[in-house]
Amino acid sequence: MLESLKFQTISSGKMVSLSRSLGVTCIISGFFLSVLHLSMQYWEDRLLRAKALGLNTIQTYVPWNLHEPRAGTLDFEGIADLVSFLKLSQRLGILVMLRAGPYICAEWDSGGFPPWLFAINPAPRLRSSDPAFLQLVERWWGSLLPKVAPLLYGSGGPIIMVQIENEFGSYGDDKAYLHHLVSLARKHLGDDVILYTTDGGSRETLEKGTIRGDAVFSAVDFTTGDNPWPIFELQKEFNAPGKSPPLSSEFYTGWLTHWGEKNAQTSADFTAAALKNILERNGSAVLYMAHGGTNFGFYNGANTGSDESDYKPDLTSYDYDAPIRESGDVNNAKFKALRRVVEQYSSVSLPAVPSDNEKKAYGSINVTKSGNLFELIRYFDVVESDNPISMESMGQMFGFLLYVTKYTAKDNGGESIVSIPKVHDRAQVFISCPSEDGHEKPTYVGTLERWSNQPLTLPNTKCLSNISLLVLVENMGRLNYGPYIFDRKGILSPVYLDGRILRKWKMYLVPIINLNESPKINPIIQAVNSGVITMSAHKRLKQKSGNASKEPAFYAGYFYISKEDIIKDTFISLSGWGKGIVTINNFNIGRFWPLKGPQCNLYVPAPVLQNGKNVVVIFELESPNPELVVQLVDQPDFTCGPRKSNVHQL
Repeated sequence: MLESLKFQTISSGKMVSLSRSLGVTCIISGFFLSVLHLSMQYWEDRLLRAKALGLNTIQTYVPWNLHEPRAGTLDFEGIADLVSFLKLSQRLGILVMLRAGPYICAEWDSGGFPPWLFAINPAPRLRSSDPAFLQLVERWWGSLLPKVAPLLYGSGGPIIMVQIENEFGSYGDDKAYLHHLVSLARKHLGDDVILYTTDGGSRETLEKGTIRGDAVFSAVDFTTGDNPWPIFELQKEFNAPGKSPPLSSEFYTGWLTHWGEKNAQTSADFTAAALKNILERNGSAVLYMAHGGTNFGFYNGANTGSDESDYKPDLTSYDYDAPIRESGDVNNAKFKALRRVVEQYSSVSLPAVPSDNEKKAYGSINVTKSGNLFELIRYFDVVESDNPISMESMGQMFGFLLYVTKYTAKDNGGESIVSIPKVHDRAQVFISCPSEDGHEKPTYVGTLERWSNQPLTLPNTKCLSNISLLVLVENMGRLNYGPYIFDRKGILSPVYLDGRILRKWKMYLVPIINLNESPKINPIIQAVNSGVITMSAHKRLKQKSGNASKEPAFYAGYFYISKEDIIKDTFISLSGWGKGIVTINNFNIGRFWPLKGPQCNLYVPAPVLQNGKNVVVIFELESPNPELVVQLVDQPDFTCGPRKSNVHQL
């Protein structure tokens, strides 16, 4: 199966056969997962920058949840147009290693698994030979693989290898599952395609995650700076004799960052030296990441530490300290250092390095309050249940869900204790009671967080009737790695008031769109477009904002780009704001949390913007900037919030 597969350092131009080496390869998970939605000009822009780095192959993921956001509803158009991406790669003379999953990790929500899997009862066992799970995988690959089969290398296309699962040896040892995936891939792709697995460079992970012999090539990954050659020797044991070219299929150029950590950075010289150690002895490497990109929308993943509650969600930025930066910039020390190493071992001249794309600071945007969440809930879809149910069971796959019930105040007027043993991931708690005019003004009580969940004391409240308890739960990204990847969201346990279970819940679906959801008219957009954005309203709200109680609310503003101007990339600064989501022209730019840090500014690619009027909508969960202003600036900023050291050491 692998007789024609021989890795060398750098391929000499366009390959005519696999025996002429794959050479240095690169992975751009952020490329397909977060730049694909923009426009063809940006796919090509990033691919050409990868070529200028000296790379001849792109390794890219296929995220199941992007292509099947609802069960049975497949999407291969627009942001999910995988075939166009593959054809563009071929037109530019770039080969492709395709990571088809079904699990991909990638610091991507659920490691690529669609959230509707978590609404199935009984729950399928992910990444296993559970027949219920395999049936779903067969249906998914039965749609995906026939689309890419005509683009295999043997059919004249760019795809030279297809990955089976991902780092399975770090998760389980269900060989029946792996063999089933191999059979399924062969069924749709034929016997000539080169299939491969990737596992950590230890005997234990390779024993669990590989299929010995020549049916599937076993690649390895390991910490940058480790001596690669003993690991490559170990790799040979898991491949057929003479068919184990040394390949580091994830050579880490940087590292990921979670909210609350110092932004991860690694030395350019150290990284370049580690790559040189592989190339100088005829090894090959996949640069993870060559270009990280951005976790636009709600697609960021999360990790855990010692247990399920040690929850660590990823930033909106997936810059990764990669040589091609989040905004595509290549004028940096790491790009230059890695390019010098690749050039040293290349048999062909490398392409010229493109200039960085110009950024523009479009200036200040004054915003006004277009309504708080509690004023709008009467327009939202609602489901009633005796007990709280998960977001997925409600059909609210991402974002926010508001849980509401009522309770009776104590006769003695004393305080009460509310506890939610299991909430995923962050819950803001409010109480309210009707006033004499019948209106309710919710009062913020406190926040329950998955990683620091403690009961809350509800203040003594004298009401004319029962008190309303409102719990706004935010899904901050599903776990993408480790034993807890079956990560349902919402309130996942009973809610206790002084030890008594609260029942009779209403659950309101907050309509904030994700990347691959079609824009639709909803109360939020209607409020923004209703003409409420006036200067008088701005002044009135600005005076009140300093004393306002914490409340989730929507703010809107706009800015203009002249019809004669060329639209440029920018960054939206949320300095002085609390936590929330920002959209521009109904495109979900992502999450902001400058209070936690380290990310202060969110990347806004030029294709999101338009000549003329551009509308900014902010869903602020806590406290807005007192000046009710945001800035469009020309630089990223990762200096916000209290920071602790990132524990990962390369």
